[in-house]
Amino acid sequence: QVTLVESGGGLVQPGGSLRLSCAASGFTSSRYDMRWYRQAPGKERELVAVIGSVGTTNYADAVKGRFTISRDNAKNTMYLQMNNLKSEDTAVYYCNVDGDFAWGRRDYWGQGTQVTVSS
Repeated sequence: QVTLVESGGGLVQPGGSLRLSCAASGFTSSRYDMRWYRQAPGKERELVAVIGSVGTTNYADAVKGRFTISRDNAKNTMYLQMNNLKSEDTAVYYCNVDGDFAWGRRDYWGQGTQVTVSS
C-alpha cells in the first residue's frame, strides 16, 4: 500500500522558516519524480517544486530562491525547506508522486499539511 504522509506545517511569522517532510511508504521514492503542490483558500492547486529521480530540481517562480526541495533516499522521505516565508505562502501543502508502478500507472497524494504565515 502506497502512502505519503506530510508533516512540519504550522503557524510562522513573515520572514520565518519551516521544513516540510513527506514520508513515503509502499514504494521506493528515489525511483520517481516527486512534487510539492499547494492550495490556498479559494485558489487552484499549484505546483511548487519538483525533484527528479536523478536529483534535478525545478521551482515555481514565486518560490525560487526561498524554497529548497530535497530528498533522503535512505529514509524514503522528501523535504521542502521554506525560508523567508510570506503571507502569500499560506496554503495547504501536498506531496505527490505519479508514475508507472509495478501495479500500473498511478497518481498518489498525501493528506496535506497546513502552512500559515501571519503576524
